[in-house]
Amino acid sequence: MATKAKTAGDHLKDSAETVARNGTEAFKNGFEKAVKGYDQVLGLGKDTVEAYIKAANAAGKGVETLQNEMYLFSKQSVEETLAATKAVLSAKSVHEAFEIQSDFAKSAFETYVGQINRMNEIVLSATKDIFEPIQGRVQAWVE
Repeated sequence: MATKAKTAGDHLKDSAETVARNGTEAFKNGFEKAVKGYDQVLGLGKDTVEAYIKAANAAGKGVETLQNEMYLFSKQSVEETLAATKAVLSAKSVHEAFEIQSDFAKSAFETYVGQINRMNEIVLSATKDIFEPIQGRVQAWVE
């Protein structure tokens, strides 16, 4: 059973890393192409292009941080679910099994709510970091 759990965990890790890597690369490539197109169409200056590149890098870091957080949460969730399943299966009575399951459900829900809050914090922080260089360019245009 431990071998299967480890294999599933390894598979989850590999999949998450592949998704993170591919997503970050695709986002960065697409954003850089968009910036080049905007530069040609709007005649943006070098400073503006650099601001957009900084914003793209911040977005890539934000996506990577969010994906890493999701991976860690998924891994933790799988481990806790396996532990709870083992505990339920080793219960001495049906009543004890229900208590274990009830405690696990409550704990899992609380962890889930905490994780949503953590992910919201990451998204808000990334959004701030993304718009900071662009905001500087907008202020330069106004002046």
